This record gives sequence, C-alpha cells and structure tokens, in this order.
Amino acid sequence: MPWRFANRVAVVTGGASGIGAATARALAAEGAAVVVVDVDEARGAAVAREIGGESLGVDVADGPELTHAIGHVGRAHGRLDVLVTSAFAASFGSIESLGRAEWDRTIAVTLTGVFTALRAAVPFMRERGYGAVVNVASVSGLAGDRGLSAYNAAKAGVVNLTRAAALELAAAGIRVNAVCPGLVDTPALRRALARLPADEAPVRAAVPAGRFGRADEVARAICFLASDDASYVTGATLVVDGGLTAATGIPDLVPGT
Repeated sequence: MPWRFANRVAVVTGGASGIGAATARALAAEGAAVVVVDVDEARGAAVAREIGGESLGVDVADGPELTHAIGHVGRAHGRLDVLVTSAFAASFGSIESLGRAEWDRTIAVTLTGVFTALRAAVPFMRERGYGAVVNVASVSGLAGDRGLSAYNAAKAGVVNLTRAAALELAAAGIRVNAVCPGLVDTPALRRALARLPADEAPVRAAVPAGRFGRADEVARAICFLASDDASYVTGATLVVDGGLTAATGIPDLVPGT
C-alpha cells in the first residue's frame, strides 16, 4: 500500500489503547510521524515506542495542558497535518442516579476535549492550507442507550461539532469528519460487558454481522477519512458498526430471513 501519510505529522488523543492505539499504529505504518496523547502515560509511551513515534502524558480534560501539548507538537515539527480525537470517558447509571461529577467528567473528556484539541490544532493547519481531523464519535451519539445519558450526550455533541467545524474550516483547506463505531472489541467494551449479569452472547447477537468489530477495522476507516483518498469528504459521519444501526428495532416480521 502506498504511504498515504509520508512526511505528515499526526496527533492521536486517547492513543494508548483501543481504537486510538490501532489508529496510531495504522498511521505510522503508512508513514506518519505520530504523537500519542493519553492520560495513561506509560501505555501511551509503549505504543509510541512500538511505532517509532512520540508520546505525551496529558489529561484531555485539562484544557490548558492539552492546548500546550498540541502547540508543542506543531511548533516542534513545524506542522500538524492530522488530528484524531479518540479520548473518551463514560459513566454508567440512570439519570436519577448519575452524579454531577460523573456527568462533568464524561462531557469534559469526551466532548470538550475534542473542542480543545481542534481549536489548538487549527492554527497550524490553517497556516499550511491543509489539515484533516477525524473525531471518534459513536453509534451512541446517533441514538440513545439506557444508563449512558452522559456518554450519549457527549458523543452526539461530537457528531454535530464535527459538522459545524467542517463548515467553518472548509475554506481553509481543513476537512473535519467523524467515525461512529459500534460494538468494537476494546478494553472499554470488555469493561462494560463485565457489568452484564449474564454472558455477552445476546449483545453480540444484536449485531447483524454476528460479531464485535476490531479496533483495526475502525482505524482503517479513520485513515481513509484522514487521507487524500477522502479529499472531497468533509462534515461526514461514517458509521462502522457491522450493521447495528441499520435496524429499526421492530421485531422480525419475516423470521428466518
């Protein structure tokens, strides 16, 4: 495969594990100089060593810290071509039981962190007249889930922030898109499944593809949107969910199909 990201600099937030780590690996494999940004400094450094990149231990909920980190990358490399925002936090609980601190943390990491990263990266992209941003949203930003109100709200915000940013930045040569993964086999999904009273079979069965997705499958979608292969794509939301959101939820009217 041609090196679509040769001589390009990429920042991946939440790059220490799951979809973020898979994306960092995929970008590096295609020639990008990748900077992994994650609150888990040790695991972020491990991913960076593996791909020959750099790492920065940053809590994306800390606006000044994240702004400084992305500014450092842009100044040190003299450019910033690709931004992938994959960091998130999730809180479980009914609206009545969810604490304000849990709500605030979920919004701060999952939505405000995307805004902060985007705002910090844009000046470097605008200077060169080129940039690609891919925000990792979720199918949970397209519909609701019981017990995930904060996560739903945050990811829905990411989807619409993506659209608004795409409109504002298109004239500057900066594309902004989002991916909406479904049930992807990551450490975060495993932690969620551990909360189930029974095994995970019914959850997997809800996916028409019959399986959970892999992080590298989402990473390939992200790389497409970040590459010049998607040069006329901006403001789009690419769903990567094995068909999960294709259904209306109505019980089968024609069993066996």
